[in-house]
Amino acid sequence: MTWLRWLAPLGLGVLVLLAWEVAVRLTGIPVFVLPAPSRILMAGLESAPLLLSSAGYTLRLTLTAFLAAVAGGVLIAVLFTGSRLIEAALYPYAVVLQVTPVVAIAPLVLIWVGVDNASTAVVLLAWIVAFFPVLSNMTLGLRAVDPGLRALFRLYGGSRWQELWRLRLPAALPYLLSAMKVSAGLSLVGVVVAEFVAGSGTSPGLAWRIIEAGNRLQTPRMFAALLLLAAIGIGLFAVLAWLERRLLARWHDSAR
Repeated sequence: MTWLRWLAPLGLGVLVLLAWEVAVRLTGIPVFVLPAPSRILMAGLESAPLLLSSAGYTLRLTLTAFLAAVAGGVLIAVLFTGSRLIEAALYPYAVVLQVTPVVAIAPLVLIWVGVDNASTAVVLLAWIVAFFPVLSNMTLGLRAVDPGLRALFRLYGGSRWQELWRLRLPAALPYLLSAMKVSAGLSLVGVVVAEFVAGSGTSPGLAWRIIEAGNRLQTPRMFAALLLLAAIGIGLFAVLAWLERRLLARWHDSAR
Protein backbone atom coordinates (compact mmCIF):
# COMPACT_ATOMS: atom_id res chain seq x y z
CA MET A 1 0.00 0.00 0.00
CA THR A 2 2.95 2.33 -0.54
CA TRP A 3 1.14 4.08 -3.38
CA LEU A 4 -1.70 4.99 -1.02
CA ARG A 5 0.69 6.76 1.33
CA TRP A 6 1.68 9.07 -1.53
CA LEU A 7 -1.73 9.33 -3.20
CA ALA A 8 -3.65 10.36 -0.06
CA PRO A 9 -1.73 13.58 0.72
CA LEU A 10 -1.47 14.42 -2.97
CA GLY A 11 -5.23 14.06 -3.44
CA LEU A 12 -5.92 16.15 -0.34
CA GLY A 13 -3.60 18.86 -1.63
CA VAL A 14 -5.36 18.97 -4.99
CA LEU A 15 -8.75 19.27 -3.27
CA VAL A 16 -7.52 22.12 -1.07
CA LEU A 17 -6.11 23.98 -4.08
CA LEU A 18 -9.36 23.55 -6.02
CA ALA A 19 -11.41 24.78 -3.06
CA TRP A 20 -9.04 27.73 -2.65
CA GLU A 21 -9.33 28.65 -6.35
CA VAL A 22 -13.13 28.44 -6.33
CA ALA A 23 -13.50 30.35 -3.07
CA VAL A 24 -11.31 33.23 -4.26
CA ARG A 25 -13.13 33.51 -7.58
CA LEU A 26 -16.60 33.36 -6.03
CA THR A 27 -15.94 35.81 -3.19
CA GLY A 28 -13.92 38.26 -5.25
CA ILE A 29 -11.12 38.61 -2.70
CA PRO A 30 -8.54 41.14 -3.94
CA VAL A 31 -5.34 39.67 -5.34
CA PHE A 32 -3.15 41.57 -2.88
CA VAL A 33 -5.07 39.99 0.03
CA LEU A 34 -5.29 36.36 -1.12
CA PRO A 35 -4.38 35.40 -4.68
CA ALA A 36 -5.79 32.29 -6.32
CA PRO A 37 -3.41 29.36 -6.87
CA SER A 38 -3.50 30.04 -10.62
CA ARG A 39 -2.24 33.61 -10.03
CA ILE A 40 0.49 32.31 -7.76
CA LEU A 41 1.57 29.87 -10.46
CA MET A 42 1.66 32.63 -13.07
CA ALA A 43 3.68 34.89 -10.78
CA GLY A 44 6.09 32.06 -10.06
CA LEU A 45 6.61 31.36 -13.75
CA GLU A 46 7.08 35.05 -14.55
CA SER A 47 9.66 35.46 -11.76
CA ALA A 48 11.21 32.01 -12.09
CA PRO A 49 14.81 33.09 -12.88
CA LEU A 50 14.91 35.55 -9.98
CA LEU A 51 13.20 33.25 -7.48
CA LEU A 52 15.28 30.21 -8.43
CA SER A 53 18.48 32.21 -8.07
CA SER A 54 17.37 33.38 -4.63
CA ALA A 55 16.36 29.82 -3.71
CA GLY A 56 19.83 28.59 -4.65
CA TYR A 57 21.41 31.24 -2.43
CA THR A 58 19.16 30.38 0.52
CA LEU A 59 19.76 26.65 0.04
CA ARG A 60 23.52 27.17 -0.02
CA LEU A 61 23.47 29.08 3.26
CA THR A 62 21.11 26.50 4.78
CA LEU A 63 23.39 23.60 3.87
CA THR A 64 26.44 25.44 5.18
CA ALA A 65 24.78 26.13 8.52
CA PHE A 66 23.39 22.59 8.70
CA LEU A 67 26.71 20.87 8.02
CA ALA A 68 28.46 23.14 10.51
CA ALA A 69 25.80 22.33 13.12
CA VAL A 70 26.18 18.59 12.55
CA ALA A 71 29.97 18.71 12.69
CA GLY A 72 30.05 20.94 15.75
CA GLY A 73 27.33 19.02 17.56
CA VAL A 74 29.00 15.64 17.00
CA LEU A 75 32.47 16.82 18.02
CA ILE A 76 31.29 18.52 21.19
CA ALA A 77 29.07 15.57 22.08
CA VAL A 78 32.13 13.31 21.86
CA LEU A 79 33.96 15.68 24.21
CA PHE A 80 30.99 15.67 26.60
CA THR A 81 30.94 11.87 26.62
CA GLY A 82 34.66 11.67 27.32
CA SER A 83 34.70 14.19 30.16
CA ARG A 84 31.97 15.11 32.62
CA LEU A 85 34.00 18.18 33.57
CA ILE A 86 33.94 19.53 30.01
CA GLU A 87 30.21 18.87 29.83
CA ALA A 88 29.57 20.66 33.13
CA ALA A 89 31.60 23.64 31.92
CA LEU A 90 30.19 23.99 28.40
CA TYR A 91 26.64 22.60 28.43
CA PRO A 92 25.06 25.63 30.16
CA TYR A 93 26.43 27.89 27.43
CA ALA A 94 24.99 25.61 24.76
CA VAL A 95 21.61 25.97 26.46
CA VAL A 96 22.05 29.75 26.51
CA LEU A 97 22.63 29.71 22.74
CA GLN A 98 19.52 27.59 22.25
CA VAL A 99 17.15 29.77 24.30
CA THR A 100 18.45 33.13 23.08
CA PRO A 101 16.17 34.50 20.31
CA VAL A 102 18.04 34.88 17.05
CA VAL A 103 16.20 38.11 16.31
CA ALA A 104 17.61 39.62 19.49
CA ILE A 105 21.26 38.90 18.75
CA ALA A 106 21.19 39.31 14.95
CA PRO A 107 22.03 43.05 15.01
CA LEU A 108 24.97 42.37 17.32
CA VAL A 109 26.30 39.57 15.12
CA LEU A 110 25.93 41.82 12.08
CA ILE A 111 28.00 44.50 13.80
CA TRP A 112 30.72 41.98 14.66
CA VAL A 113 31.08 40.46 11.19
CA GLY A 114 30.31 43.66 9.28
CA VAL A 115 27.53 44.60 6.90
CA ASP A 116 29.66 43.52 3.95
CA ASN A 117 29.68 39.96 5.33
CA ALA A 118 25.92 39.59 5.76
CA SER A 119 25.99 36.01 4.45
CA THR A 120 28.49 35.06 7.17
CA ALA A 121 26.18 36.56 9.79
CA VAL A 122 23.22 34.62 8.35
CA VAL A 123 25.12 31.32 8.46
CA LEU A 124 26.31 31.97 12.02
CA LEU A 125 22.81 32.77 13.24
CA ALA A 126 21.34 29.73 11.50
CA TRP A 127 24.08 27.57 13.05
CA ILE A 128 23.10 28.80 16.50
CA VAL A 129 19.52 27.70 15.87
CA ALA A 130 20.40 24.29 14.41
CA PHE A 131 23.30 23.30 16.66
CA PHE A 132 21.63 22.30 19.92
CA PRO A 133 19.37 19.44 18.68
CA VAL A 134 22.41 17.66 17.25
CA LEU A 135 24.42 18.20 20.42
CA SER A 136 21.74 17.01 22.82
CA ASN A 137 20.65 13.98 20.77
CA MET A 138 24.19 12.92 19.95
CA THR A 139 25.22 13.16 23.60
CA LEU A 140 22.24 11.03 24.57
CA GLY A 141 23.01 8.50 21.84
CA LEU A 142 26.65 8.16 22.80
CA ARG A 143 25.59 7.33 26.34
CA ALA A 144 22.72 5.00 25.36
CA VAL A 145 25.04 2.03 25.02
CA ASP A 146 24.31 -1.39 26.46
CA PRO A 147 26.45 -1.70 29.62
CA GLY A 148 27.01 -5.35 28.79
CA LEU A 149 28.59 -4.46 25.46
CA ARG A 150 30.80 -1.88 27.12
CA ALA A 151 31.92 -4.48 29.64
CA LEU A 152 32.62 -6.89 26.77
CA PHE A 153 34.82 -4.32 25.03
CA ARG A 154 36.81 -3.79 28.21
CA LEU A 155 37.07 -7.53 28.80
CA TYR A 156 38.74 -7.96 25.42
CA GLY A 157 41.08 -5.03 26.03
CA GLY A 158 39.43 -2.53 23.71
CA SER A 159 40.78 1.00 23.90
CA ARG A 160 38.61 4.06 24.47
CA TRP A 161 39.05 4.98 20.80
CA GLN A 162 37.89 1.52 19.71
CA GLU A 163 34.93 1.73 22.06
CA LEU A 164 34.00 5.12 20.62
CA TRP A 165 34.44 4.14 16.98
CA ARG A 166 33.05 0.60 17.03
CA LEU A 167 30.41 0.81 19.75
CA ARG A 168 29.31 4.28 20.79
CA LEU A 169 29.11 5.93 17.36
CA PRO A 170 27.06 3.11 15.76
CA ALA A 171 24.75 3.11 18.79
CA ALA A 172 24.33 6.89 18.50
CA LEU A 173 23.63 6.85 14.74
CA PRO A 174 19.80 6.63 15.05
CA TYR A 175 19.83 9.53 17.49
CA LEU A 176 22.06 11.57 15.17
CA LEU A 177 19.95 10.92 12.07
CA SER A 178 16.79 11.88 13.92
CA ALA A 179 18.43 15.08 15.14
CA MET A 180 19.65 15.87 11.63
CA LYS A 181 16.08 15.93 10.31
CA VAL A 182 15.17 18.47 12.99
CA SER A 183 18.37 20.44 12.51
CA ALA A 184 17.91 20.74 8.74
CA GLY A 185 14.51 22.37 9.18
CA LEU A 186 15.85 24.65 11.88
CA SER A 187 18.76 25.63 9.62
CA LEU A 188 16.30 26.77 6.96
CA VAL A 189 14.21 28.65 9.52
CA GLY A 190 17.33 30.22 10.97
CA VAL A 191 18.54 31.36 7.55
CA VAL A 192 15.19 32.92 6.69
CA VAL A 193 14.88 34.71 10.04
CA ALA A 194 18.49 35.87 9.86
CA GLU A 195 17.96 37.14 6.31
CA PHE A 196 14.93 39.09 7.49
CA VAL A 197 16.95 40.76 10.25
CA ALA A 198 20.54 40.82 9.08
CA GLY A 199 20.37 40.36 5.34
CA SER A 200 17.56 42.64 4.18
CA GLY A 201 18.78 44.82 1.36
CA THR A 202 22.14 43.03 1.10
CA SER A 203 21.03 39.40 0.81
CA PRO A 204 19.63 38.03 -2.47
CA GLY A 205 17.89 35.17 -0.65
CA LEU A 206 14.22 34.21 -0.66
CA ALA A 207 13.55 36.07 2.58
CA TRP A 208 14.48 39.34 0.94
CA ARG A 209 12.32 38.50 -2.08
CA ILE A 210 9.37 38.02 0.29
CA ILE A 211 10.01 41.39 1.94
CA GLU A 212 10.46 43.05 -1.45
CA ALA A 213 7.23 41.57 -2.82
CA GLY A 214 5.34 42.50 0.35
CA ASN A 215 6.46 46.11 0.17
CA ARG A 216 5.18 46.26 -3.41
CA LEU A 217 1.96 44.38 -2.61
CA GLN A 218 2.99 41.62 -5.01
CA THR A 219 1.26 38.94 -2.96
CA PRO A 220 1.33 36.23 -5.66
CA ARG A 221 5.12 36.50 -5.81
CA MET A 222 5.24 36.30 -2.00
CA PHE A 223 3.31 33.04 -2.10
CA ALA A 224 5.56 31.71 -4.87
CA ALA A 225 8.64 32.43 -2.74
CA LEU A 226 6.99 30.79 0.27
CA LEU A 227 6.26 27.69 -1.81
CA LEU A 228 9.91 27.52 -2.82
CA LEU A 229 10.93 27.73 0.84
CA ALA A 230 8.52 24.92 1.66
CA ALA A 231 9.91 22.86 -1.23
CA ILE A 232 13.45 23.32 0.07
CA GLY A 233 12.40 22.20 3.55
CA ILE A 234 10.50 19.18 2.24
CA GLY A 235 13.41 18.24 0.00
CA LEU A 236 15.91 18.36 2.86
CA PHE A 237 13.64 16.27 5.07
CA ALA A 238 13.05 13.72 2.29
CA VAL A 239 16.77 13.31 1.61
CA LEU A 240 17.56 12.81 5.29
CA ALA A 241 14.65 10.39 5.73
CA TRP A 242 15.97 8.37 2.77
CA LEU A 243 19.47 8.42 4.27
CA GLU A 244 18.07 7.25 7.60
CA ARG A 245 16.32 4.30 5.95
CA ARG A 246 19.44 3.36 3.98
CA LEU A 247 21.71 3.40 7.02
CA LEU A 248 19.38 1.80 9.55
CA ALA A 249 17.08 -0.52 7.61
CA ARG A 250 19.23 -3.63 7.97
CA TRP A 251 19.87 -3.50 11.67
CA HIS A 252 17.69 -1.01 13.58
CA ASP A 253 14.03 -1.56 14.44
CA SER A 254 13.08 2.09 13.90
CA ALA A 255 13.69 1.88 10.14
CA ARG A 256 12.09 -1.51 9.47
